[in-house]
Amino acid sequence: MGVWLVDVDVLARSRFRISPLAETVATLAVLHGQPNRPGQLPRPTSLRAAFRRRVAADPVAAAFLAGALLPFWVADFLCTPPDRDGMTFEQELRRISTAPAAALRADLADGDPVLDGTDLPARIADLLRWVWSAAVEPDWQRRRRAFEADVVARTRRLSTGGWANAINDLRPNLRWLGDGRLQINTREYPPRDLTGAELVFIPTTGGGWSGWDRPHRYSLVYPCTALLAQDPAPAPDSLRRLIGTTRATLLYLLDGPMSPTHLVAVTGFTLGAVGNHLKLLMQAGLISRRRAGRSVLYYRTELGELMTAGSNGTGGRSGRKPPNRM
Repeated sequence: MGVWLVDVDVLARSRFRISPLAETVATLAVLHGQPNRPGQLPRPTSLRAAFRRRVAADPVAAAFLAGALLPFWVADFLCTPPDRDGMTFEQELRRISTAPAAALRADLADGDPVLDGTDLPARIADLLRWVWSAAVEPDWQRRRRAFEADVVARTRRLSTGGWANAINDLRPNLRWLGDGRLQINTREYPPRDLTGAELVFIPTTGGGWSGWDRPHRYSLVYPCTALLAQDPAPAPDSLRRLIGTTRATLLYLLDGPMSPTHLVAVTGFTLGAVGNHLKLLMQAGLISRRRAGRSVLYYRTELGELMTAGSNGTGGRSGRKPPNRM
């Protein structure tokens, strides 16, 4: 199986990081034919039709897709992790647009002669920029809030239950084996020693892959589990009668960390109303909050978990066991 060897220093430097380019690559794969997860393509039919027209008019784009996105494989240059927090899409894209054409062509599985032009980096960058502008950027703030919420939730799980608790459900076949061994997949690859490197975990709305900028940085991209849907289930009647409809709705939605603006987008409540009710829920000890980047994220406390579990007998909106809390 594919195993990465990570010592305590690598674990200490590990971090979660948000990447606009990784989300663009995940969206590119969906436009190219992978299944569309809820919250990923808001208009899948029209976006896919526009994407097909864009690719049909560009032979280089068609050949690039044939050689870059294969079953169980993505071209390495699409998977390179960002080297710092807070990078914009254009900052990440610059690594591809300024790369030597021969280096990108060598990383593609398709040897189509149409890829031999010296303008290959610019043509690939143009296609990625189209995906970003048409399918990702208009919805980026909502996606970024969901990623931040997912990062906060996993960081809290890491602090309470260790690495196995934080990453074992990131994606299929990824497992913390203990003794410094991280299983990446079940394929027969020799172990890779990450001593001295940084390990980065990157959420997207799509699938997952591994990437690297050897020997300094490795990454694992995984599908985000934070709330992405815009039509949440209503809070149970018993909870609404107990604490009021608005507060019950907010408490019920905080099954995972969310920001006030995310709650506004999901509920349609005004920002002022959301802020006031969050303050009351905090005073009652039902929720707490934590800063993540530019956002302040709210989440249920143990008391809030008990309140929502008691309202419907299932442990909250999803019916799963309440997650660990700090």
